[in-house]
Amino acid sequence: MFDGLRLAHWQVTRRPDGILVLTLDRSDQGVNALSRAVLDEIEAMIERIQLELPKGIVIISGKDAGFIPGADIKGFEAIAAKGQTEDWIRRGQLVFQKLAELRCPTVAAIHGHCMGGGTEIALACRYRIASNDEKTRIGLPEIKLGIYPGWGGSVRAPRLLGAPAAMDLMLTGRSLSASAARAMGLVDKVVAREDLLEEAVKLAQRGTVRPFKQRFLAWATNTGPARALLAPQMAKQVARKARKEHYPAPFALIETWRRSGGLPVHAALKAEAKSVVKLAGTPTAHNLVRVFFLMDRLKGLGGKDHGIQKVHVVGAGVMGGDIAAWCALRGFEVTLQDREMQYVQPALDRAKALFEKKVKDPAKREATSARLKADVEGAGVAGADLVIEAIFENLEAKQALFAKVEETLKPGAILVSNTSSIPLTDLRAGRRDPARFAGLHYFNPVALMPLVEIVRHDQLDAETERRLAAFCKAIDKLPVPVAGTPGFLVNRILAPYMQEAIIAFSEGIPGPVIDKAALKFGMPMGPIELVDTVGLDVAASVGKIMADFHGQALPDAFKVEAGKRGKKDGQGLYKWENGRAVKPEVPKDYQAPEDLEDRLILPLLNEAVSCLHDGVIADADLLDAGVIFGTGFAPFRGGPIQHIKAVGADTLKARLETLTTRYGGRFKPCAGWDSL
Repeated sequence: MFDGLRLAHWQVTRRPDGILVLTLDRSDQGVNALSRAVLDEIEAMIERIQLELPKGIVIISGKDAGFIPGADIKGFEAIAAKGQTEDWIRRGQLVFQKLAELRCPTVAAIHGHCMGGGTEIALACRYRIASNDEKTRIGLPEIKLGIYPGWGGSVRAPRLLGAPAAMDLMLTGRSLSASAARAMGLVDKVVAREDLLEEAVKLAQRGTVRPFKQRFLAWATNTGPARALLAPQMAKQVARKARKEHYPAPFALIETWRRSGGLPVHAALKAEAKSVVKLAGTPTAHNLVRVFFLMDRLKGLGGKDHGIQKVHVVGAGVMGGDIAAWCALRGFEVTLQDREMQYVQPALDRAKALFEKKVKDPAKREATSARLKADVEGAGVAGADLVIEAIFENLEAKQALFAKVEETLKPGAILVSNTSSIPLTDLRAGRRDPARFAGLHYFNPVALMPLVEIVRHDQLDAETERRLAAFCKAIDKLPVPVAGTPGFLVNRILAPYMQEAIIAFSEGIPGPVIDKAALKFGMPMGPIELVDTVGLDVAASVGKIMADFHGQALPDAFKVEAGKRGKKDGQGLYKWENGRAVKPEVPKDYQAPEDLEDRLILPLLNEAVSCLHDGVIADADLLDAGVIFGTGFAPFRGGPIQHIKAVGADTLKARLETLTTRYGGRFKPCAGWDSL
């Protein structure tokens, strides 16, 4: 059947029972990312299959890592650079539609990761079966790249799953476990990994009928009246989290489905392609793809070998306790130390809640909990490969603690501080083994914030830095190496942004107006709400360190009243109830100052330029990555330096000079603007 076909990436097995097994095992990569060559080969096979139909077809992966992680993003970027995006989209659609139109049963046998184009090829099959192991995750995450499924996924998913479930899957970009996919109707059967192929063959032979309720909802939610009713509701829900001008893809997906969801498949595919091609050319998509590659770069900084099994954390406050819990969740043996058990217990209680949320299997949850142990005496230091200090921000207290830890710290173990602002040269003084001492600065809340700063000093060993980067990857965090100067990278860049917000607030500009200006720019949270969340006391402490560093005085607006430190006291710049800010009403006729956005954002950009100029970080890409993943800085803008280049360094520098004339020296452009 396949005589004369040169197949580099696919292997074909014709079974005695008449089932044809197509195994994808990309020859030039460790994962089955869909490339032009992979698509060309499956198209050639389908054309032969059409002439001599087998009893059924099973598509399976030859990679242990998983099924198909999606399209080859680097290949897509190269295609986009040549202006061939439309051809690429239509090509994928054509191949998958040929698969969907085969007159024999087709089964996608899924294990491990099945994302994007992988899920779209599965949707083009008649049936889907998945292994029940933890590594199996199925999703359509294209929205995170500023587009949406364009190889037929946005057409087929609503018709299979019903519009609400399918649109939620595509609009959030979330991934599903095999059992969740089964419950939704995305997968027909879930089996053990070792039984996947044989059960897929049985499914091809016998078929299955989906429950009537699933079939009815799939039909009913895609009718014209249903689309007219549901589309505005979906758009309204999306608008609560994203602005259309910032993230056009979710709104385009909803509108394309509303207009073409009832059309024949070929017409609907044409509408899908037109919309996705247009989105792929937007600055948002370009920047989000860039952010994807930046994330990849951070993940690859340290490799896999970290040599760390046991972690000891000193300080069971919110940061220390949550760092310990997160390390235990990710498979490390962890001991948690504080002065008395009464200080450790709240951290263990929070850890229990985290494990209940993240680990569904009771036996595995119990094993996870067992990896985290209270250790008031600090006995765990002697056996630890990594000791993390997470006590309060006081140089003398930290120095005393390090000296105590070093009494029992084993040779070769790494000692790190979670300090958020104290210079590493000050902390390093007096260390027995400075080559294996560094900063490892996590962000709050630990479970949600992806970034960790690896804070350097001039005696840090390169191998220690590499091991710490590998450790960060092992606990699912993104490491970024930074210089050990005050504020490091993220806090140094955030400080002037938060400072200006506090000054504007003290001038009488309402908090909600200040927050709205930042949200309009694309920040994830307004700076007034952020200051309250961090704590006015913490903001003042970091502000003082940064003001001293820059040779400035801390503005009077930073005055902190007892019992009014923010969210933790229930009162700060806002009042807080049930963990939420109660924002005062702003008079309807209030006009925000025209330069408010500039006052907030330009100091942040100015400090980013200063950090790059001062060598706080190695290059502009790492700076952008650090600020995006450490602060949530508008990902669709690609990071501070990317944004400066897009708008124009001369333009923004001139606006800073205008603000300097208007408000004073805190807006004076830093050195480094001209080199951009």
